[in-house]
Amino acid sequence: MARQGRDSGQPTVRDHGGGVDAAAARWGGNREDWLDLSTGINPVPFPIPAVSAEAWTDLPDRGARERLIAAARQFWQVPETLSILPVPGASAAISRIPALFPDRQVQIPTPTYNEHAAGFRAHGWEVVEGDAPAAVRVHPNNPDGRLWSVEDVPEAGPLVVDESFCDLCPDESLLGQLADRPNTLILKSFGKFWGLAGLRLGFVIGAPGLLSALEEMIGPWAVSGPALRIGESALGDIAWASATRRRVADDTMRLDALLATAGARLEGGTTLFRLYAVDDANALQNRLARARIWSRTFPYSRQWIRLGLPGTAEGWARLETALT
Repeated sequence: MARQGRDSGQPTVRDHGGGVDAAAARWGGNREDWLDLSTGINPVPFPIPAVSAEAWTDLPDRGARERLIAAARQFWQVPETLSILPVPGASAAISRIPALFPDRQVQIPTPTYNEHAAGFRAHGWEVVEGDAPAAVRVHPNNPDGRLWSVEDVPEAGPLVVDESFCDLCPDESLLGQLADRPNTLILKSFGKFWGLAGLRLGFVIGAPGLLSALEEMIGPWAVSGPALRIGESALGDIAWASATRRRVADDTMRLDALLATAGARLEGGTTLFRLYAVDDANALQNRLARARIWSRTFPYSRQWIRLGLPGTAEGWARLETALT
């Protein structure tokens, strides 16, 4: 996908994982034939609980929304001084957050998740690498997994901290350290750790005034009834979360060992995706694609390739065969 960048007049490439349909059109096979390792989505998702018929047929009710918010507050230990806004996916908030602030220059260190820069540019902001009145930090960073500290962020001005992958390492969250800082928003994703990206659920945590303004932009009934109920169930299942962290950590070690045998060098990542350096990333991607395995490469690097985790024994066997 390419869009016009307002500050440069040049197209801005917004690459993402996924795109299996396009891969199948190029290399063959049907979508169900492919093993998609191009995203950082948990391949063993939270088991969907029973959802009442009313959740599908009625407008989302306030009680279900408040129960979801209470579950989120407990899961992330959100101070009572901060509000929590459920949104239809973190990207829905990312695209609107720039309109909350009057500043027109934002610092976004690269490489990182490119929707933040796209969202600010769409609102007329200049995106820079150096100091700026506002800042964005993706924590852990995507694609290299870098963890930021409070010392790494500006002391004043609007700040967005995207913790979409931080549920893998909850002790690293900056939420508690930034709770008293004004004009700070913490983003949480539901699709990554819980593996239910299609549910389109995310959260924004911040000062009540900021979130009220953001909620007004997004509009009423933004989160579906099924998402409210499934999200509440998932956030309340601490045992599942703990077991998942252990499982993906073990699987990550297995993936690192497998890629090492293929000559890849670990560059970083999280326990849901790994970033490797190889001599020719496009060549490795093509090799895997011929085996109907989709990976992610980057337009700014000829060496970097990113892989998620297989979720089944068959998937692991396919990857090992393709690499060896």
